[in-house]
Amino acid sequence: MSITPMLPSVRYPLSAACAIALFFLAAPSKAADTCDAPATDEAAATAQRILQALIDTNAVPGMGAAVWRNGRVVWTGCAGLRDVEARKPVRRDTVFRLASVSKIIAATAVAKLAEEGRLDIDAPVGGVLPWLPKPWSPVTARQLASHTSGAPHYSGNDLDVLGRVRYPTARDAVGIFSGRALLSAPGASYSYSSWGYTLLGAVIEAISGEHFLHYVKRQVTDGLAIDADGEAAAENASQLYAIEGGAIVHMPRTDMSYIWPAGGLAATPEALAQFGGRVLEHRIVGAARWQVMQQPALLASGEPARERDYEVGFGWRLGRDAGGDRIAHHAGITIGARSMLMLWPGEDTAASVLSNALWVSSMEPTTQLLAAPFRPRPAGLVTADCPVAGRMAGTLKNVRFDLEATFRLERGRCVGELAASAPLREYFAKATAWPSRSLRIVALTSDGTLSRAALATPFGLYELRALAAGRWSATLSAGATLELAMAGPEASTRSPNAGSR
Repeated sequence: MSITPMLPSVRYPLSAACAIALFFLAAPSKAADTCDAPATDEAAATAQRILQALIDTNAVPGMGAAVWRNGRVVWTGCAGLRDVEARKPVRRDTVFRLASVSKIIAATAVAKLAEEGRLDIDAPVGGVLPWLPKPWSPVTARQLASHTSGAPHYSGNDLDVLGRVRYPTARDAVGIFSGRALLSAPGASYSYSSWGYTLLGAVIEAISGEHFLHYVKRQVTDGLAIDADGEAAAENASQLYAIEGGAIVHMPRTDMSYIWPAGGLAATPEALAQFGGRVLEHRIVGAARWQVMQQPALLASGEPARERDYEVGFGWRLGRDAGGDRIAHHAGITIGARSMLMLWPGEDTAASVLSNALWVSSMEPTTQLLAAPFRPRPAGLVTADCPVAGRMAGTLKNVRFDLEATFRLERGRCVGELAASAPLREYFAKATAWPSRSLRIVALTSDGTLSRAALATPFGLYELRALAAGRWSATLSAGATLELAMAGPEASTRSPNAGSR
């Protein structure tokens, strides 16, 4: 996780910012469809509609997303504003901070050096960094990339002083923390560390003979709109925001040179998805090396390194999506950004999601739902018609409640809005922002059904599936499933009197 220091900021009432965002989302504009033109197929139109529903719900000023599949970018989506003050919408070329998604780019650079035979990822890094203090010398590149080196994360007043000084090289930045003790013996345990990736940047510089940014640009991201944070043209770079106490706060840009390899890069959503595509197509490192990167790192005990519901590989977090398919991913969070890149290695699909504010978010299911329109349709879906507006019965954590619901067809697509009752308001109480106090529903197909949909919440997107006619379910977390049912005779908006628009 990369967090930049809090510097003086400018506050804007959330209600005003939301009104600005809604103006651009409702007005006919390129940014309100895809990015440069209206959607040309159903999948792109669905993904864009879901992204719009999300930003309407979470009140983040601006978001962008992209999906790469089978050799090309099949969708780039934009929603909201890249500059609230100037009322400028997010565009295809808008550059967002990547935060810790930068780590998988740095890890790929290390993997390339290893593939070329220039680096032994299991050898002590002290062999290539003779200036490194002795206690740090035994750690290996594999341990640094998998957060098993024992390297510490930020501590003390790090976040109060960082971002104000320019560090010319990764070696200079390593001086910030190299006098600190390791948290554990190398390989003994998993402990997330951005400083470990700054040290990896120094390894890259020492072996390549180039500045970290130059090597990455030449060997890993060549031709892609990925660069150091702050390097994009002013017209393309999104402004940075926080959401605090009912206001959108404009945050000043800080110097990220202390963690370029760990959290200091920036990109367009499309470029980030293309990077993921290059990884899947073995255009940066070969198939064998990519397989190595997907292997869970083993601790000295023989157990795989783990955090939450995923194992940790060479830079990548490894797990399964809601449908059981393998995924490799990484998320990022910092002032002015929340980010994610997710790959489906078994089907050549990559999806990116970027935003210009830090917000409480479930990035994994959010990314999966935005990519869902482009991926194979799951088997065994229950057919359920788009319901009529009315009262619904809900259950969450064994608490039953009633809520008001409205549904309509938009060009054959079932969309709805649920007014949040007390149990929902309690569940999402920690949301960074939730001005509408409602949840949005967007069906994944435009056939008039509500068999499978994206549920937009202030925490992100979740999959809503029909259980039977008039009944649906969405898993919000391991211990929380939202169940919905029509509180009356089940009906459909696909009646002779139901309009489509």
